[in-house]
Amino acid sequence: MKLSKRGEYALRSLINLGIAAKVGRSLVRVTELAKAEDLPIKFLEQVMQQLREAGFVESVRGKHGGYRLAKASSQIHIGQIVRLIDGPLAPIGCVSQTAYAPCNCPDEAHCGLRMLMLDVRNAIAAILDRYTLADVVEVTTRKMVTSGRPLPYSTPAAAPAARLRSKGRGRRPRANTSPTEGVIHQLLGDYAI
Repeated sequence: MKLSKRGEYALRSLINLGIAAKVGRSLVRVTELAKAEDLPIKFLEQVMQQLREAGFVESVRGKHGGYRLAKASSQIHIGQIVRLIDGPLAPIGCVSQTAYAPCNCPDEAHCGLRMLMLDVRNAIAAILDRYTLADVVEVTTRKMVTSGRPLPYSTPAAAPAARLRSKGRGRRPRANTSPTEGVIHQLLGDYAI
């Protein structure tokens, strides 16, 4: 499973809307979401429309309009969003629970590849279905606060930081990919491993 750009943009936007809700901001314009995450606005508008049609976000039109979460972030599981945007989690069709497709294997019931890919699908589904948007927002805001970075959408003073990040489209430094940087470790600490 590889998360598509569309799936990535949907999740990043939802995380931003979750942060906005957490700090008391009722609506966020799509231009603000695009700027905060350095995303192409036209493509993001399509993603937001898909999230709205599925009932994950609400939109308010007008000069002071924008987007907000349509339900509590604790009711939005990450797996729901990934499946909505990118389809089944299974790496091959014969292990999919939502879009099963028979494979060319002569004995599907005893196929070693199928058994391995079933474990992969189950591991991915377990993690994505375990965590809610609220979990990811909590970890994100906690890391921002402990590192001294202002939370977006909380004060007007946070806006210049967002502008600085979006200037220039050069490569950003690579983030730490240590296992201790994941959501599981951040939520559970030393008990995660």
